[in-house]
Amino acid sequence: MIFRFDSLQDFLQMSGHGPYVWSAYAVSIAVMLWLVASPLRRRRQILADVQRQQRREALRQSEDAVDDNYVAENRS
Repeated sequence: MIFRFDSLQDFLQMSGHGPYVWSAYAVSIAVMLWLVASPLRRRRQILADVQRQQRREALRQSEDAVDDNYVAENRS
């Protein structure tokens, strides 16, 4: 394998194309990280929403049961 650049500085500059090449790498890595992180974040959000909704439903059902007991007791 032949190293095509004389120094690390030449490698980073890439004959004047360094800013374009390294910014393209940075954008690509940022997009790939976003493609991984975004669904994970959304999944966490959905799970939290589902848990919140289940707690609300359980509370509503327990309130309905208390109301039903109150009505049944007052009928007698």
